[in-house]
Amino acid sequence: MKTGYGLITCQAHPDDSRSEAERYHDAIEQAVEAERLGFDSVWVSEHHFVDDGYMPSVLPMCAAIAAKTSRITVGTAVVLVPFYEPLRLAEDAATVDLISGGRFILGLGQGWRPEEFEAFKVSPQSRARLLEDSVTTLRQAWSVRTVTGGGVLSYPNVAVRPKPVSADGIPIWFGATVERSIRRTGRIADGFIAGGGLEEPYTPEEFQQQLTWINEERKTLDDAGIFTPCMFLPTYASTGSDPWNQVRDYVHYTYWKYEDMAYARSRTGASIEPPPLSRERETFLRNNGIIGAPEAVAEKIRSFAEVAGSEFHFIARLYWPGMTRERQLETMHTFASSVIPLLR
Repeated sequence: MKTGYGLITCQAHPDDSRSEAERYHDAIEQAVEAERLGFDSVWVSEHHFVDDGYMPSVLPMCAAIAAKTSRITVGTAVVLVPFYEPLRLAEDAATVDLISGGRFILGLGQGWRPEEFEAFKVSPQSRARLLEDSVTTLRQAWSVRTVTGGGVLSYPNVAVRPKPVSADGIPIWFGATVERSIRRTGRIADGFIAGGGLEEPYTPEEFQQQLTWINEERKTLDDAGIFTPCMFLPTYASTGSDPWNQVRDYVHYTYWKYEDMAYARSRTGASIEPPPLSRERETFLRNNGIIGAPEAVAEKIRSFAEVAGSEFHFIARLYWPGMTRERQLETMHTFASSVIPLLR
């Protein structure tokens, strides 16, 4: 089992007085600290046109983290593929992989926000096809072959440089939530990034069902190879009293912002405060997270690991917009010193 740190988003909570440059600098330093503390991976996340500055350009960030670290795996959770030209994505991803020395994982998703598709002039109905055909293009680009594309994508027999470190290319993992997309993950990806929903708590039973769909698809492949099940959930471990109360407001802001994104697209000022947390919403958020004393946190993570098997990769969602830099580092230290040893 491997343990990751994320999801780095560089969002500016209304109480955050740092400049954008300071937020990005601090995020890179947190990734460096994650490596020092013994995390196996660090992950960044992408969205566009959000008033709190949710990170839109993840590959430059991955390159910066890769250049400042030497061991930790760097991953995207996820690149929103429909908004990228596939050949450019292949070139940029290979460049990040070279900078990292082969420590890069390219997590991909098909997107879900109508305002992003509208702004980038992409039809939401084409997103699944673009995801599949982009993967075909990426793998051609990273191989010794020339790129001709496939499906809706066509290229004039071009040779792409640079190549990734490994002759096998860069691992491609998919983020997905519905059965059709999850089955597609089993057919054409190297890993699955599960993240639960925004309304119902995510459970080991749901994870197991998703992995069953993936395994059914992989049985149809001639050469299935190694596949990595991965997931992330809100995570917070504390030896103090009532860990939930310590992190509640940060979890509330993070998950409310996904609901607010459609409205945030046109705001030009600073980000705004979320509405008061209802009792029902608090119950959901508390039950959806892995929050508590270190032993309880480790036990819940193990309940997902038992479903996933030995290749399991758990991303602790420990990056909280609004949390001070000092407290954020303290949170990372507590998880690394008190939870990770219980998982290994």
